[in-house]
Amino acid sequence: MKKIDAIIRPHKLDEVREALQEAGFRGLTVTEVKGYGRQMGHSEIYRGSEYTINFLPKTKIEIVCADKETEKAIGIILKKAKTGEVGDGKIFVSAVEEVIRVRTEETGDEAV
Repeated sequence: MKKIDAIIRPHKLDEVREALQEAGFRGLTVTEVKGYGRQMGHSEIYRGSEYTINFLPKTKIEIVCADKETEKAIGIILKKAKTGEVGDGKIFVSAVEEVIRVRTEETGDEAV
């Protein structure tokens, strides 16, 4: 199994979620996060004063799926989250050793 952590623009969340649902991915976790990469923040003017915003709002999506479904999920996220601009985000993939569903105590792929 693999865990996919995707950091995307907040306004792209609904598109990504809907596409993943349509493709049969049943569960995901979403967290509102802040950070920066190459964007390095930006400046805004509020009431005549300039402010530097170092950490930009992003959305983190976490999905655990079977190894054979990983490329499919990544492809969906790339297609739906990409704008072509700096700040579109990153996708991290890591191995998951074990998954256990608390309610039924199922393990492995059945628990996902």
